Amino acid sequence: MPKLSDTMTEGTLVAWKKKKGDQVSAGEVLAEIETDKATMEWESPEDGTLTEIYVEDGGKVNVGDRIAFIGGEGEEAPKQQAPAREKDKEPATAEEREKKRQAETEKPAPARAQEEETAPPRQQGVAVTVSAARDEAQQQKTQPKEQNAEQPRVKASPVARRIAAELGVDLSSVKGTGPEGRVTETDVRTAAKSVAAVSERRESSRLPSPKPGESARIQLSGMRKIIAQRLVESLGPVPHFYLTIELNASPLMEAREELKSAGEDADAAKITVNDFVLKAAVMAAGKVPRVNASFDGDAILQYADVDLGVAVAIEDGLLTPVIRAAQDKSLRDISALAKDLAHRARNKRMKPEEFQGGTFTVSNLGGMGVDSFSAVINPPQGFILAVGKITRIPVVDDCDQIVVGHRMSITMSCDHRVIDGALGAEYLKELRHLLENPALLMV
Repeated sequence: MPKLSDTMTEGTLVAWKKKKGDQVSAGEVLAEIETDKATMEWESPEDGTLTEIYVEDGGKVNVGDRIAFIGGEGEEAPKQQAPAREKDKEPATAEEREKKRQAETEKPAPARAQEEETAPPRQQGVAVTVSAARDEAQQQKTQPKEQNAEQPRVKASPVARRIAAELGVDLSSVKGTGPEGRVTETDVRTAAKSVAAVSERRESSRLPSPKPGESARIQLSGMRKIIAQRLVESLGPVPHFYLTIELNASPLMEAREELKSAGEDADAAKITVNDFVLKAAVMAAGKVPRVNASFDGDAILQYADVDLGVAVAIEDGLLTPVIRAAQDKSLRDISALAKDLAHRARNKRMKPEEFQGGTFTVSNLGGMGVDSFSAVINPPQGFILAVGKITRIPVVDDCDQIVVGHRMSITMSCDHRVIDGALGAEYLKELRHLLENPALLMV
């Protein structure tokens, strides 16, 4: 399972685009994978044959766990289960098994304790939460020693005993599949999963089922979980404050009309009002560089490059593709990049590095008819701009005449640890000046 985002720890294999035995080429789409941020297409890292698929559609595994094998000509796929460690192997003969059992029984308690302390950690992807069984095991530990001494000894390997203690599994209730009914590590893990499944069913049965007319319970996707987590991380620890300006958008509309009359009206290439806003946000950050920063414990990190995040609404939530070093790009460059990133975000064709990082973000809901709003900062960024729609309203012009004008609202959400009110106001002043004089954005 590839790590497709900076915070990803596990992924869901949504669907395979190739089947076992297919020839694949590097860069060819193999599968759709749901991460903690988005569902995206995963490309083959190399040429070869898709010899084996270990995780079926809908399977969820940890990052780094094996999901498939792409082999060269004549290359065989390895087995899914890793070979047992030397100490886990069962003795071949009954005499050897008896000697090993006696050695385990006669091993001093301190030595057994030291062996358990120094035992290697469990492999990722096999940990199972079995709250009920663990509670029962804890109760057994607190019972008098005389009562435990009366219990019959269960044949089990040392590893099986250690895993049983970690997962809270009662060995006496596990059916062994090893020689002479010996309980193995696999038996313990299988029993733990069974108990976990029963426990989950009990928990789900306690949940009230929706009555007629009530809403259904919808399980959160990986993206919605991370959005919820990030919102708590932002609004909780980050001290937000908000600054709002209303600017004269008539010059922007006039500039857009001039471009349209010059023949630039193709949907794929035209420069939109949002492109003007993005370019102005970048140029204003260049003029007031102290806002292009983030809080870092005992210091403020000020960035040399303006890496502009552009909020894009997708089916499952929100992505923020990043335009790197935006201060070095023209209005047309920013326009083309923003459209390309948004298109690939909606079609699950983004690369992980294209939506990670960013020094600040612009979120525009004006196209959806929103007059104004306040956005939540994406940590560790220092601020985010929330752009509303352009509205036609009566305004008083320079000659004190009431005329029809265009107004647009922009709200700046600031991290008060990085940006003070005066600094935020200075940035918005530059932003207003640029947007009310769009010719400056085309220089």
